[in-house]
Amino acid sequence: MNIARLQIVAAAILFSTGGAAIKATSFDGLSGGVAVACLRSGVAALAIAIMLPRSRRNWSWRTILVGAIFAVTLILFVAANKLTTSANTIFLQSTAPLWIAIAAPFVLRERVHRRDLILMTVLAAGLALFFVDSPAPIDTAPRPLLGNVLAVISGVGWAGTVMGLRWLGRRDGTDAAAAATVAGNLIAFVVCLPVAIEPVGSSGGGDWLLILYLGIIQIGLAYVFVTKAVEHLRALEVSLLLYVEPALNPIWAFLVHGETVGRLSIVGGLVILLATGAKTWQDGRSTVPIATEPAAVIETDTR
Repeated sequence: MNIARLQIVAAAILFSTGGAAIKATSFDGLSGGVAVACLRSGVAALAIAIMLPRSRRNWSWRTILVGAIFAVTLILFVAANKLTTSANTIFLQSTAPLWIAIAAPFVLRERVHRRDLILMTVLAAGLALFFVDSPAPIDTAPRPLLGNVLAVISGVGWAGTVMGLRWLGRRDGTDAAAAATVAGNLIAFVVCLPVAIEPVGSSGGGDWLLILYLGIIQIGLAYVFVTKAVEHLRALEVSLLLYVEPALNPIWAFLVHGETVGRLSIVGGLVILLATGAKTWQDGRSTVPIATEPAAVIETDTR
C-alpha cells in the first residue's frame, strides 16, 4: 500500500473516532451536543486554515452559502451522536446518496439512471429498518428516536453539502471548495456559541482535551491527509477506502462505551453501506474519474 492509500486509511480511522470521542465529553443532551459542535468546529476551522493554506483563498458569497449547509450537517451530526448510538448516526448519515439521487436532477441538472432508482429503493428500505427497530434508551443514547431523526436530517445536509461543493468546485475550483469547509466550521461555531456558553462553564480539563482532539486531529489532520492523497488516487479508490470509517465507528463506541446496536439497525446499516458501495463501484467503472478533478476531491468525508 503506497503513501497516498495509507493517508486515506489514516483519515478514515481518524474520522471513525468522532462518535466515541463526542460521547466521551461530559456535555449531556441536545444542548450538550450543540456545545460540543460549537467548540469542535471552532477548533477545526482554525486547524484547517493553518494546516491547509489554500483553504484561505477564493472566498465568496458562494463559499458562505455552501459553508452554511455544511454547518447544519456538522451541528446535527454531533447532536445526533449525543442522542442515539454512534452506529445509527454514521449509518443514517450515509443515506446521503439517496437524497442526492432525489435532488440532483433539479439542483445540478444531472440525469437519474435506472440504477439510481434501484439505489434509492434499497437505501429507503435500509433507512426504514432504523425506525422499525426501537431500542430502549441507554446512557450513551438517551433519546434514540430523536437522535435517529437528526442523523437522517444530517444525511440530507451532507447530500446538500456534496452537491454544493460540486457546484462550487466547478465554478471556482478546489481552493473554494476547501474554503467552504473552513466557512462551514466557522458558521457552526458562531451559530452554536450562545447555546454553548452555559455548558462550557461546567466543563473540565478532560472535555477540553477531547475538543482539541476532535478539532485538530479528528477533523483537521484527517482532512489534510485526504487533501494530499486525492491528488494521487482515483476517486473510486478514495471513496471505497473511506468506508473504513463507518466500519470502525461502531467498534470504537463499543470498546470505549460498551454501546451496542439493535439487530435491525445492524441490518439497515449493512444494506445502506453495501448499496452505496456497489453504486460507487459501478459509477467508478463506468466513468473512471481522476481524483484531482474538483468533483472527486470534494466528495470525500470532511466530518
